[in-house]
Amino acid sequence: MSKCEQCIVRELSSLKALNKEELLRIADCKTSHTIKKGEPIFEEGDLVNGIFCIKEGVCKLSKLSSNGKDQIVKLIKAGELLGQRSMISDEPANLSAIALEDMQVCFIPKSEMLNMFDSNNKFSMNLMKSLCGDLKETNDHLVSVSQKTVKERLAETLLHLEDNFGKNPDGSLHIQLSREELAGMIGTATESCIRLLSDFKKLGLIELNGKKIVLKDINKLKKIAS
Repeated sequence: MSKCEQCIVRELSSLKALNKEELLRIADCKTSHTIKKGEPIFEEGDLVNGIFCIKEGVCKLSKLSSNGKDQIVKLIKAGELLGQRSMISDEPANLSAIALEDMQVCFIPKSEMLNMFDSNNKFSMNLMKSLCGDLKETNDHLVSVSQKTVKERLAETLLHLEDNFGKNPDGSLHIQLSREELAGMIGTATESCIRLLSDFKKLGLIELNGKKIVLKDINKLKKIAS
């Protein structure tokens, strides 16, 4: 079997609909890249002429506002794809993808992906479902920002980070965001985020050790988030 047939991205994404012949074509045309922590996979305004498959690591999708604040829209982990929207809409990327840790990614050219989009109905349907899921997630985030307090959004985000990205052996969240990045996820000022984290610590909800955060009282955090 080709490496693409055994890849985690194929198992967890719309690529699972591709047959052996299509996977072999991808294996022949894809290029593999190592992205170091802090480096961009692509930046807002870039022409993304294909799809990136995330094999290892985590990146943030973010948008820089006019005042220079980095708003994190979503975190992307191993097994997911990047660049589908730009590829289908034929528009430049509207977000930047920056590595939060060292990453291994593969790039599949747009021409090959569109050939499969035309010839494999199940693949095209899976890709459209994925885009619809992204749209729903964006809508849910907008509702959360408009209807929930910053305190509720912080609790919700901390639970999301543990549920979706796991913990380190010491019990701390695997994804170690800076206070500025965490503030960017919940849509508030960095100072407000720091103050709320301190409040959560005093209430015994979390422990703080530098950038490390340990969730201590999941049930109370869930009550706050809801």
